[in-house]
Amino acid sequence: MSLWLRLMGAEVMGYALDPITTPNLFQLLDLKHEIGHQIGDIRDFERLKSTMINFQPDIVFHLAAQPIVRMSYNETRMTYETNVMGTVNILESTRFLPNTRVVINVTSDKCYENQEWDYAYRENDPLGGFDPYSSSKSCSEIVTAAYRHSFFTISDSPLIATARAGNVIGGGDWALDRIIPDIVRSLSINTPIVIRNPNAIRPWQHVLEPLSGYLWLAYRLWTGGHGFDEAWNFGPSSQSNLPVKKLVEYAIQAWGTGNWKEEESNVNPIYEAKYLKLDCSKTINLLNWEPVYDVQTSIERSVHWYKDFYHTSKDMKDRTIKDIENYIIEAKRKRISWAAEK
Repeated sequence: MSLWLRLMGAEVMGYALDPITTPNLFQLLDLKHEIGHQIGDIRDFERLKSTMINFQPDIVFHLAAQPIVRMSYNETRMTYETNVMGTVNILESTRFLPNTRVVINVTSDKCYENQEWDYAYRENDPLGGFDPYSSSKSCSEIVTAAYRHSFFTISDSPLIATARAGNVIGGGDWALDRIIPDIVRSLSINTPIVIRNPNAIRPWQHVLEPLSGYLWLAYRLWTGGHGFDEAWNFGPSSQSNLPVKKLVEYAIQAWGTGNWKEEESNVNPIYEAKYLKLDCSKTINLLNWEPVYDVQTSIERSVHWYKDFYHTSKDMKDRTIKDIENYIIEAKRKRISWAAEK
């Protein structure tokens, strides 16, 4: 997202912890020479507030999180401190920013009270969460709504919206317990891919899809004002809801070789939802945003990025810029409104 914003001419300031993996996208994209950045913990309110006051942003995108479901069981307190109090710290800091007009808090599709039925969740469905991560994201939504109604109601106050997306795939992620990184780690060393829940159904989408949505939402807030300052789902078409095993098979096909096996039962009995789908009709009809790629294209684009990283000498920054440019070209070819205007 930082790279895309820079390509659009924006001045960007990032606030984050040091990258936790090697390799990592921050270094591969040489972002330290593209953006201003402050190494800091979102739980450190005074440092965060100082950074935001010094930069005086026009638009704030809040994506900082502890984002791994399984980690939330082992690092439960840190998950709530980061995902809930981190949101409080962002919104509280915003109250000291006279020039900020737009704030977008990116939460998760897992913020809904998932009843494990074949039903696509809408923005007005109940929030909930059966695991620490999911419940922390529903709390972040509630915190955002409370701040919006309590402190950002006058005409010149910032417009606050939330964006709900999940199961994002794409190049540059090496986090543990994420499906595509786990797949390419195995494929790159020619070992079987181990899958925990092969029949779990998820709405898979390429990372550029929700990013285009967040940028477009910021534009609509900037130009359209109230009416867009609420919650929005950003997900793929219903045809992109696939079981994990089908995703893995598409990935193996894109890589050209490989195999998979199911993890032994009860190795680590942690609750994970079997069904999760998003209804994006509100976003499509009112925000005029829609996805560009089908699920097979999303998987192919993701796997090919990693294949180039592991097996070619390509500059991955140039490679990623071309991915963004090609995505925009494809959106324009399909006459998708956000691509025509952004």
